[in-house]
Amino acid sequence: MTSDHVTTATESKARPIECRMLSLEVATPESFARYGQVVMPTEDGVAFSEADAQLDLSGGTPRFYSMQLQYRGRRFSRITRHRRVTQCLGAMLGMSWMIGVAEANPSGATPDVGTLKAFYVPGDRFIKLHKGTWHAGPYFDASSVLFFNLELSDTNIVDHDTCDLATTYGLEFEFDTLRGA
Repeated sequence: MTSDHVTTATESKARPIECRMLSLEVATPESFARYGQVVMPTEDGVAFSEADAQLDLSGGTPRFYSMQLQYRGRRFSRITRHRRVTQCLGAMLGMSWMIGVAEANPSGATPDVGTLKAFYVPGDRFIKLHKGTWHAGPYFDASSVLFFNLELSDTNIVDHDTCDLATTYGLEFEFDTLRGA
């Protein structure tokens, strides 16, 4: 049995889909703090600190793997969360990428789209998502990108809730340009 729950509206009438542009903000430890952590490069031998990914992988067997993703545009209408685990994502080979995130809301079945933000993640860093953070991505403009992914071995089977934003809210989102670019 899978727990890939897709939340949809209970209306019987189809409503028009509104596309909202999301301005990209560079992911920094400060700008991303509501959603997780941005982990920046450090010198070898530096002691463990708050700047390191604060992980919770206690719910099962950790899985660290390389995934190859293909270009799929800059629009999304589905957003996912994992309630039981932190997740780390980072592109290989210095590639930059984008992600849409909404705050974790443990008691809510759907994301609060008022907290939805878009981040540009330069290729010199990775992100750690807080448990329950809603996320859409990674997205990128290259034809394909390799990513590191750290989660649990069964995250996508037993801890994978997805909300269809088009059906639930009549919305889809598109990554716009990077602020200040």
